This record gives sequence, structure tokens and C-alpha cells, in this order.
Amino acid sequence: MSTKLMVEVPATMAKLAEAMTAVVKLVEAQVERGAASGPSAYDEFEQSLMGAVAAVERSAHEPALSALDIDAPALKIEGRTYRRVLRSPGDYHARAGSVSVTRTLYREAGNRESPSIDLISMRAGVVADGWLPGTARQMAHMLQQGTSREAEATAGQLHVLPYSRSSFERVGHAVGRKYVEQAPVIERALIDDEDVPDRARAISVSIDRVSVPMEEPRERPVGRPRRGAPKNPITRAYRMGYVGTVCLHDAEGHAIRVLRYGTMPGGDPEQLCVGLADDVLRLLAKKPRLRLTLLCDGAPEMWNLLAAQFDRETFGRRRIHGLVDFWHTVEKLAAAAKVIEPKDAVKLRTRWKLRLLNASSARAEILHELRASEAEHVVAGDADNKPVHEAITYLENNAGRMDYARARKLGLPIGSGNVEATCKSLVNLRMNRSGSRWKIDTGEHILRLRALALSDRWDAAMDLTLSPPKPRIRRAA
Repeated sequence: MSTKLMVEVPATMAKLAEAMTAVVKLVEAQVERGAASGPSAYDEFEQSLMGAVAAVERSAHEPALSALDIDAPALKIEGRTYRRVLRSPGDYHARAGSVSVTRTLYREAGNRESPSIDLISMRAGVVADGWLPGTARQMAHMLQQGTSREAEATAGQLHVLPYSRSSFERVGHAVGRKYVEQAPVIERALIDDEDVPDRARAISVSIDRVSVPMEEPRERPVGRPRRGAPKNPITRAYRMGYVGTVCLHDAEGHAIRVLRYGTMPGGDPEQLCVGLADDVLRLLAKKPRLRLTLLCDGAPEMWNLLAAQFDRETFGRRRIHGLVDFWHTVEKLAAAAKVIEPKDAVKLRTRWKLRLLNASSARAEILHELRASEAEHVVAGDADNKPVHEAITYLENNAGRMDYARARKLGLPIGSGNVEATCKSLVNLRMNRSGSRWKIDTGEHILRLRALALSDRWDAAMDLTLSPPKPRIRRAA
């Protein structure tokens, strides 16, 4: 004989008690089926249980949200008087579904144009039109991972967030907008809370460009438009966005922590670099003995952007090492080797590669070999492709940034793989899908949210982004 337990529930939570009782009865029925040794129908039980538990969640939200409401003729909010204008039911959207709660709306006294205030939404930190903060956080996370259609399908399989794809779009972008508006303050708080591991020995900073498909208006053709032609024609054009990384490395140059950032085409790469420099300064304040290196491919634009922020005025007398990505250099030399020694190109490339890794004089020596080969103007493939000339130019333009042997002795990284991987994971996998196209603002929402998730900063950033205001509220006389 089973023991019965009695649980006292306030009358205001009668619906919650009914929902909890339904869960208990559901489980009891499944226990009886299992004890009878017949078909368990466990999948059916799981489906029913998820629905019953969701009903408990919704029933729990109703009294919890109602407690945030104040029904009074007038209130003082931050010293201003607000008068009651309406009391009616309002919908609030939780992880388990929507709930309806009766609440009072207020408007600032003497100002008919002011928006009405819902205290439940204000005190709970509701996002957009009734989305509870925990729900909005989950929907935004799913949207930064994939399309709204995928988010809706995944949520359906998990039996949570029973909302349409348009809701995922609307809520995800609302969270992204709130983050972007507060980004400078939040990112500073995040870096201040960042721990520098004891085994960290160096910081590398990298930036790179990446193409993003953009939606842009297209001019109407001259003459009368054909039947069915779009009223606002658009075109899909690829434009260049920017990504950046701040990476902590151990004594062997291996990455142990990567912070990722990005900005859409039309964004400000200089401001991106300002943020990278600010992060580095704050990390160095925590561990001043960290070595600092800038690490990019050979594009002059990248180095000019970094040099403007990582200068003596900002970093004082600190030594800043600069390295062109080792593998870009090897790639240039490999193409030249095929021209100079067509039959032994692999052997020549390997010799140059090992020399670069082990001798500080390697750049000058290889440059001398390339010039002495008399193959500088030999064309390979395309009419304008002169691999030896390109390799010579690359080594000349990046003098002082190719001492890989010394970097290895100091335990510095020599490859920019982290920023290149960020181009793929941050942008290509999410933004460059077949048929996708973006606008600057909405793309920025997704890009910035995705950077937080890929940097393992999601929870901390959302705690700050979705933190509700704490206004002073009291009943007015």
C-alpha cells in the first residue's frame, strides 16, 4: 500500500496544483502499466509527460507574474507620477508556451503621448511584446546557430518554445538589438571578468576579411515593368566584413582561450580594432608579463588597421611582435618552387619551410635565392600570374615580420589559424548559406550574438543584456 502525501497549496495557485496532480496521475498510470508486464508504450508516455510538465510550467508562471503587478489609481515611478489607464489580460510567452495574466497599464500623468507602462513587463525584464527573458535568451541562441525554420523545427522536436519561425526571427533580433545597443559597456564588463590562466604566456591579435552576401536595392529597368515584376527589386552582392580574435597561448604557442569578434560589411573595422586593443590592455593589466604579438596574412590593410591601435602611444614601451602568418608565406613559396624546380618543387619547398622555422636569417636567404633564380618574370598559368615575382614582393613587403625561428624560441604562435577558423565558424557556416542575403543591421545582430556563443561568453553576456531595470516604484497618494 503506497503512502499518500498531502501538499498545501495556496488558493491562488489552484491551477498549479491541478497541473501537478495531472503529472502524478500520468506517472501512476505508467507505473501500473510497467508492473503489469504488458506493453509499456514508453514513447507515448514521454510525449504525454512533456506536455503535462509544460502545463505545470505555465501554471507556475501565472501567479509568479501576477505578483509583479500593482493595481492602484496612481504610482510614482522614479519620481514621476503615472496614472492607471486600463486593466486587462496580457499574454506573456514562456519556454513552455504562452500564459495570460491580468495586469494594469499606466501612463505618465499629463502626457497623453507617452507609451503605456506594464509593470509586469518592466519588472520581469520582458523582451519585445511579452517574451520572458529566459525564453528570449533561448530563442536568440537558436537563431544564432541556424535559420528560423531550423529553430522552429528543433524546438518542435524538443517540445519547447512552441512558436512560429517569424517569432524566432522577431525575438532573436530583438535580443541582438539590445546587445548591440549596450555592447561597449557589456564587452568591457566581460573582459574585466575574464580569467587569465596561469599557464598563459602570450596574447595574439588577428584580423581578417570575409565575404558576406548582402541584400541591396537594384535599379528598375528602363521602360514599363513587365507583368509580375517586383516593386522593389533587389540584388545579392558579396561585400567584405571583418573578423578579429584575441587569443591566449601557452608556453608552446598553443591556443588556450579565443575571444571572437566580427562586424558586417558597412561596419567599422577601425572600431573593431579599438575593441581588440582595449581587451588586450585589460588582459595585460591582469598579467603584465604576457608577450604580445600581432598575427595576420600579408595584406597591408590588415596591418595598417592594427598598427593604428597597437601603437606606442597606447602600449608605451611594451614590445609588440609582428608576424605574417607562416602558412601564407609557405603557400607563396610553394608556388614559386614549382616554377624554379618543377621536378623537385616539394623538396625545395620543404627546405625553405624548415629554414624559416629554424633560422632567423631565412627570409633574407630565400629572397636571395628567388632573385638569383632568374625566374622572376616567368608566367605560370594565367597571363598575369608570376609566382616568383609574387613571392619576392611578399618577402620584401613583410620584412621584419618573418622571424619565425625567434618567435618559436619565445613560445609565440606563428599561424593565424584562429582568425581564419573564425571566418568559417562565425560567418561562413551561418551567414553564407545557399540563397542567404543580409541587411547590415539585422546581420550585425546575428553576427554579434554568434561571436558571444563561439567565445563561450553567452550566459554572462545575456545576464547583462537582459538584466531588468530596477526602478523605484511606490503608490502615489
